[in-house]
Amino acid sequence: MIQQFGHTDSANGAAADLSKLRLSEGSLDISWHHCSTTADFLGDFFAVQAKAGDPELNEIRHAIGYLVNELLENAVKFRAPGDIEIEASFEDGNFELRVFNLIAKETALRFQELLSEITARDAGVLLIERIEQNAADPSSSGSGLGLLTLMSDYGARLGWKFIHDEAAGPVELQTYAALSLS
Repeated sequence: MIQQFGHTDSANGAAADLSKLRLSEGSLDISWHHCSTTADFLGDFFAVQAKAGDPELNEIRHAIGYLVNELLENAVKFRAPGDIEIEASFEDGNFELRVFNLIAKETALRFQELLSEITARDAGVLLIERIEQNAADPSSSGSGLGLLTLMSDYGARLGWKFIHDEAAGPVELQTYAALSLS
């Protein structure tokens, strides 16, 4: 069974500059460190390709880094045992990221409920509502603030594909993201 939310189509083609990385399963501490290191690397690598010598280079590096770090942290935080695979590409001013990981079926169901709401509503309005809710209840979690920030403040196009075989254990999650950098 496949369920999709948001934008899961890729605009970048075979001519795109492409990097593939795999974060091998390990302790959470090592994986958290891998998130920021990977985000910094991809931010540096693709920002130079997008705007070499341009004064906006740091802004582009930050946008790519923030996007990668946010999606990798989510993959690490909610993963079932297994590696995390990353594909990043750049073509004609379009940066795309795909993150592949496994999650438990129960986690997938909770995440799908959140995605149903954030993909159906205006990200900017929902972001403000969630910030206010979190301020009123500092112990709240799972509000999707990072995803909403990417959508609202960075204009990221996000999508998720859940692939589950009823006979199998964990659910394969494919997370898609795209940023226009031109």
